Amino acid sequence: MVTDEQTVTSHAATDGQRTAVFFDGGCPMCRREIAHYQRLDRTGRIRWLDIHREPEIVAEVGVNWETAMQRLHVRGRSGELHTGVPAFVAIWRELPGYRWLARVVTAVPGLVRLLDFAYGRFARWRWRRRCRDGVCAS
Repeated sequence: MVTDEQTVTSHAATDGQRTAVFFDGGCPMCRREIAHYQRLDRTGRIRWLDIHREPEIVAEVGVNWETAMQRLHVRGRSGELHTGVPAFVAIWRELPGYRWLARVVTAVPGLVRLLDFAYGRFARWRWRRRCRDGVCAS
């Protein structure tokens, strides 16, 4: 299982692949944010994978569905797996208009860790709320 700060290499990924974003398309807020990013991705640098609609797709990175639904997961071009704020940073690095944010967030010592702590609290709240709505079963 991938922890919040852990980065692993997926055997499914090879150099030159597009960054892959595994997102919960059943979450209205998540869908809006991803749609915003998709509009910026005019050159198709990112594969957008809705794990709510296609739960089996997370097997591509060796993560179970429930784990993937609880936090944003991104597989980078070299196969590394990011979760939480490091996943957002991986997205921002690919998108015009957000590359500066990726540089700032990673340049300030401790900022990624602080933001990831806050994101973790939000993600837990979001998952519990989705479970109340009966969405926790794949």
